[in-house]
Amino acid sequence: MAEAATDPQAPSFRMNVLNQFIRDMSFENILAQKGASGEVQPDVKVLVNLDAKKRSQENQYEVAIKLTVDSSAKDSDAKLFLLEIDYAGIFQIEGVPEDQMHPFLLIECPRMMFPFLRRIVSDVTRDGGFPPLNLENIDFVQLYRNELARRQAEGQTAPAN
Repeated sequence: MAEAATDPQAPSFRMNVLNQFIRDMSFENILAQKGASGEVQPDVKVLVNLDAKKRSQENQYEVAIKLTVDSSAKDSDAKLFLLEIDYAGIFQIEGVPEDQMHPFLLIECPRMMFPFLRRIVSDVTRDGGFPPLNLENIDFVQLYRNELARRQAEGQTAPAN
């Protein structure tokens, strides 16, 4: 086992999280604005978008998770709340081959940031007057694959338009 750790063929990379921050956030308690009361069963929909870009500093990248949480009442279409958050992180990444950088930025970096984003969402929904929303884990690998498939299908159908 010790040989594998010193194997010169083994990939070697380094990632440091330099900073994480909320770039933009909005929480609308629509239920309170309408003056509704009583017990309501929520139906929660979560949309996730990822973005990554290289910064001007060498080996630094900014990765953003844009999350939209839309909650409606199960028994009606009445909106309960809407949470939109743009959560970003700045990473120092070294040793990742250029052809693997895109998936690394959109899979590994969001994985590092997600526990912090989950806590923010929980706190904001609780402070907004609802039970804390504990997001389930997001499969960033599957999200990345789905986006690649969508782009490939879009690219194949684009010439037909």
